[in-house]
Amino acid sequence: MRPFFALFRTMRPRQWTKNAFVYAGIVFDGQLFVVDSLLRVTATFFLLCLISGSVYIINDLVDIERDRQHPKKRLRPLPSGALPIPLAVGAAIILPIFTISLALVLSRGLGLILLTYLAINLLYSFFLKHIVILDVLTITACYVLRVAAGVAVISVQAFSPWLYSCMALLALFLIVGKRRQELLEMKDKAGSVRASLEQYNLVLLDDMLRFVMMGTFITYLLYTIERPSILLAGNNLTLLTVPFVLYGLFRYLYLIHVKGEGSAPDEVLLRDRPLQLTILLWGLTFVVILYLPRLIS
Repeated sequence: MRPFFALFRTMRPRQWTKNAFVYAGIVFDGQLFVVDSLLRVTATFFLLCLISGSVYIINDLVDIERDRQHPKKRLRPLPSGALPIPLAVGAAIILPIFTISLALVLSRGLGLILLTYLAINLLYSFFLKHIVILDVLTITACYVLRVAAGVAVISVQAFSPWLYSCMALLALFLIVGKRRQELLEMKDKAGSVRASLEQYNLVLLDDMLRFVMMGTFITYLLYTIERPSILLAGNNLTLLTVPFVLYGLFRYLYLIHVKGEGSAPDEVLLRDRPLQLTILLWGLTFVVILYLPRLIS
C-alpha cells in the first residue's frame, strides 16, 4: 500500500484546489443551484484532479534529478525513492487515457480541452518550463483551460468573456509571486532547480507583479461593470465585491514581501486565515447579489 500512497502524494492532492476554477462558469452564469449542471461540473472537477495529478507525476519523473538538489522537493516520493519509477511511469500512461476517455463521454468539448491541457503540460515539462516568461504564461493558459472545462459541460447564457481575463491575470499574479519566492529561497542554486530562474531577477519579477496586479484589479473592475445584465437586471451591485478583491491582492503582496511566503499559492491559501476570510466574504457577497433576487422573486 505504501507505494500507492506515495503515488497519491505525487499527484499533489493539496494543489487540486486550483481546479476550483472549473466552477467559475456555473457560479457566474447563475446555475449554481441547477442540480444537473452542478453534477456535471463537479464530475469535471474530479476529472481535472486526475489529469492534473497525472501531469504532476510526469513532471516529477522529468525533474527527478533536479528535485534531488532542492531542500524541500528532494523529500517528494520520487526523488526520495518512496515511489518506484516503474509504478510512476505506468500511472503516467494509464491515468491520462482513462481520464480523457471519461471526459469524452461527458462532453466532446471537455475531452478536447483535457487533451489540450495534457499536451500543453507535456510541452511545459520537456521544453517550455526552461524558457523565461513563456514558462509562466504556459501555466496561466492551464488555468484558463480549467475555466473553459467548466463552461464546456453546461449551457451558459450570461458568462462574460471578461471573466477569462480575470482568471488568467489572477493566476499569472500567483505564479509570478511563486517564481519570486523560489528565486529568494534558492539564491545561487536557483538555476540548478529550475533552469528559467537563471534568467529572472527580483527587479524583473517585482515589476511583473506590480503590472499583473494592476491588470487583475482593473480587469475585475471592468467585469463587474460590463458583465451581462441578464442576471442582475442592469444594477451595479457587484461593485460591492471590489474591496474584497483589492484587499486580497494586497494581502498576498504583504505575505510575499513582509512574511516571506508565496512559494506555493495553494499552501498560502491553506495557512492564511485573513486571506481565507476575504475569499469567503467575497464569494458570499457575490452569490447573494447574484442569486438572492432570483430566489425571492
